[in-house]
Amino acid sequence: MDIKMANISKVIIVDGMSCNHCVNAVTEALSELDGVNGVQVNLTEKEVSVQFDSEKINDQKLFETIEEIGYDVIH
Repeated sequence: MDIKMANISKVIIVDGMSCNHCVNAVTEALSELDGVNGVQVNLTEKEVSVQFDSEKINDQKLFETIEEIGYDVIH
């Protein structure tokens, strides 16, 4: 049986990140979520690229997780 996952990649613009501590905080928080397969943060561009299984997690949960640790998601 072949199991299909709905893996997608999304770039989220995040305001408030200013240093490597911020990068680590966002990366760690998102990486702990079930369904997230990868996180890359570009501090200069304020972009967070997230690879995830959309059948396990949705955009709203990603946004909420970032906002819960003190950063603003630009919608």
